[in-house]
Amino acid sequence: EVQLVESGGGLVQAGGSPTLSCEASGYYFDDYAIGWARQIPGKKREGSSCINPRDGYTWYSDSVKGRFTVSSDNAKETASLHMTNVDPEDAATYYCTVLNACTSTRVSLADIWGQGTQVTVSS
Repeated sequence: EVQLVESGGGLVQAGGSPTLSCEASGYYFDDYAIGWARQIPGKKREGSSCINPRDGYTWYSDSVKGRFTVSSDNAKETASLHMTNVDPEDAATYYCTVLNACTSTRVSLADIWGQGTQVTVSS
C-alpha cells in the first residue's frame, strides 16, 4: 500500500524559505515520480512541482517556477520542496503524490495523496 506523509508546514514569515518533506513508502521509490500540489482555502487543488527520482527530471508550474525547488533523497525515500521568497499567496495546504511521469496533466489527475501539511504565511 502506498503511503505518503507530508511534514514541515507551519507559520512562516513572508520572504522566508521553508522546506517541506514527503516521506514515501509501500512501493519501489525509484520507479515513480513524486508530485506536489497545493490547495488554497476556497480554491481547487493545483499542481506545483514534480521530480523523477531516477533521473532527476523536474517540472514546475508557472506560479512557483524560479522560487520553489523539488529534490529527492532516494536512500531515504523522501522528496523535499524547498520554498524561497514565500509570500501570502503561497499560504495553502501542500500535498504530495506518486505518479508515473512529471507532467502537469499527471499531477492534475493524481488521486493518491498524503494528509497534507499546512503552510501559513505572516506579513
